[in-house]
Amino acid sequence: MQPRNMSMSGVVDLAAVKAAQEAKAKAEQARAEAARQGGTGAVAPADLVIDVDEAGFERDVLQRSAEVPVVIDFWAEWCQPCKQLSPVLERLAVEYAGRFLLAKIDVDANQMLMQQFGIQGIPAVFAVVAGQALPLFQGAAAEPQIRQTLDQLVQVAEQRFGITGLTVDPDAQPGGGAAVDQAGPYDAALNAAAQALDAGDLGGAIQAYKNVLADDPGHPEAKLGLAQAELLQRVQGFDPQRVRQEAAEKPRDVDAQIAAADLDLVGGHVEDAFGRLIETVQRTAGDDRDAVRRRLLELFEVVGPEDPRVVGARRALARALF
Repeated sequence: MQPRNMSMSGVVDLAAVKAAQEAKAKAEQARAEAARQGGTGAVAPADLVIDVDEAGFERDVLQRSAEVPVVIDFWAEWCQPCKQLSPVLERLAVEYAGRFLLAKIDVDANQMLMQQFGIQGIPAVFAVVAGQALPLFQGAAAEPQIRQTLDQLVQVAEQRFGITGLTVDPDAQPGGGAAVDQAGPYDAALNAAAQALDAGDLGGAIQAYKNVLADDPGHPEAKLGLAQAELLQRVQGFDPQRVRQEAAEKPRDVDAQIAAADLDLVGGHVEDAFGRLIETVQRTAGDDRDAVRRRLLELFEVVGPEDPRVVGARRALARALF
């Protein structure tokens, strides 16, 4: 079977971004704590290739995917193409020096994971980034194709989610360098917010995030979570067709353009949302312009300040304002 390239364009999964930002913040906190205790937070090259089973999948793949792209190699002992592909992936994992983590899953011993990923044949290679599973290719693949796919994966992880990978120390002892999750002072409130989101209680999630911000106004996880929850609450009762029709018919109607931008962002059309509001800023003045500017800044919070699309939109907004 020919390799099947992944497709990762366009979509922003708000829950995944939230999970990535929260887990990333905790990982950074843990690394900082390790540094204070005399450690480096780095991993040994041998730790870049791990065996994963069903019991450890959430910890070793889903949680780790918030700090490093995790490439999954589904294999079996009897699979001859697997014996050709796996050594290549293992070598590249070390060569890429922490830009991705290779997780090897024996399908004979982990049938449930094979079913959950919908795998029809092996070898099959997937990636998980910020909790999202992405198909990379199935069957044997040439090394140049594998490198191209990995380069794309690393780029998307960094640009879209700010996930830059692991620090590798050639002198580190295997198994001794990974950061250990540390409980933070607001974990209970943040967990309550996440549970409220899972239950569809947007009001409860918003209040939980506000509780954190009341004590720590600059808390990054709470700021991000609040922006996302408020966005979801705003669009909850929208009729998408009607909102888009009104925006098309009333290009100078500030409320119509703001509502359409919210829908754009929830649908993953980030550039469309930003561009719509920047154009509206250019067409308006006074209180209307300020309302559009404030909403645009709120949407920047949803996507994340380091996202290159936010950086570009900030420059465009500055040009529109001044």
